[in-house]
Order: sequence, then structure tokens, then C-alpha cells
Amino acid sequence: MSVNLTSASESLSRWFHIQTGYVESSLLIPPAEDRSSLQQVFQTLNARSCPKSYNFHLHTRRSDGQLEPEEVMEQAIEIGLKGLTITDHHSIQGYKQAQNWLDHWKHKYPQRVNQAPRLWTGVEINAQLLGVGVHILGYAFDPDASGLQPYLQGGTTLGTDAYSADNVITAIQQAGGLAVLAHPARYRYPVPELITEAARLGMNGIEVYYAYHHTDPWLPTAKITNQVKQLADSYGLLNTCGTDTHGRDLLLRL
Repeated sequence: MSVNLTSASESLSRWFHIQTGYVESSLLIPPAEDRSSLQQVFQTLNARSCPKSYNFHLHTRRSDGQLEPEEVMEQAIEIGLKGLTITDHHSIQGYKQAQNWLDHWKHKYPQRVNQAPRLWTGVEINAQLLGVGVHILGYAFDPDASGLQPYLQGGTTLGTDAYSADNVITAIQQAGGLAVLAHPARYRYPVPELITEAARLGMNGIEVYYAYHHTDPWLPTAKITNQVKQLADSYGLLNTCGTDTHGRDLLLRL
């Protein structure tokens, strides 16, 4: 009996592909760590995606936010979010509580499962980029990856080699995740230079859609967004969005 090795290989490739040392498959990895599905979502985002369809920058009381993780999920369902991440500073405890709450909610209301938003792992990590303190968002990573644990202890040590942007990006990606430069126009450094260096270091994306002014309703700042998007697109970087919520309303920043 002959075996078509090419056909067999192609069939396997439909299920498996290797990225940064991780085998990614919808059959093998938890949905919260599925970076391929998240990357596909990022590729569809525009200025209207956040905050009522997606939100990828939120904080809870596990860092410096005012909402409990369970309250975040309740609001997410009420708003009708399709997907979100909790990006507490140097902590994934908020994500874990939110995931636990969501699992119980799905079990309690099986008839409403299609209303449940997709929740991916997330974190916000301080780093040094071109000598400037910046924030790097990590998404869809393995929360138990050993290389990421030093960054998930609730504190930071800016200025050390461990917190160089290069090392933070590597830690996130080796944990199977995506690394994104948060709100690039908030730092006291030219945006083009920051994004150029981020791209050189292998950053996956830029938080393009961001409200640099505390508007109500939340809206990405148009002029800055256009500049950031052009730069991100010129380097082939993913575009992300988020309210950076610290208050009690997911539709606002504060």
C-alpha cells in the first residue's frame, strides 16, 4: 500500500504549526491562549471596534483598577463584547478570577453560551525602550510559562536588564503570546522612533486605537491614531485597541 506523504503532511499542517517553540492547535491549547485566533481578530479592528465590540486593555482591583474581575465580565456580557483581555499590571490574578467566573456562568446559563465574550490571557508589563519607560501588553500567552513568571509578581524593577523591551518581548513570545506596545503617544519620546525600535525588536503590534483625552463617549484620538496607524502599518505590525479602563465603566478610561 502506498502512502501519499505530501498529502499526509498537508493534512497535518492544517492542525499544527510551530511558532516561537510552541505547537499551536485548536485541539491542544486553551482558547484563552490561542494567539492565532486573537491575531485574526486584531487584523479586523478599526476605529469603531472598541469599546462595544472588543476591548484589549482593562484593569481590575488586582492592580490599579476599581472593578472586581467578576464585575468586568458582567459588564462585558451586558455591553455585548465579542472579546476582551484583562491587562493588569504585572499580574494575571484578575484574568484567572474572570475566567473562573466565566466558566461558572456558562455552566449556569448553557442557553446563553453564544452571548459569552471570548477571554484571552493578558498582562501589562513595564519596560525600557530607547531609555524610556514604556508599557508592553502581552496577549494569549501561557500563564504558567516559566520565563514569564518574573514579570507576574506584582512589582517592577525598571532599569534592570530583565526589563529591557527586548527581554520582555522575548518572554511574552516564548510563552506563546503576542507583544504589543501600549499607547505609544503617551511617552515623552518621538512616536516614530519608538515604533521603529519596537518593530526592530520584533514587537507584534501597536495599540493604535487609544483615547489620549478622557472623552465621554470613549473615542480614539483621531490625529494621533492616524499617525500611529500609518507607522504600525508601514512595519506590518498588528493594530490593537483598548479603553485602558481604570474606573468602574468599561466604556470609559476613568
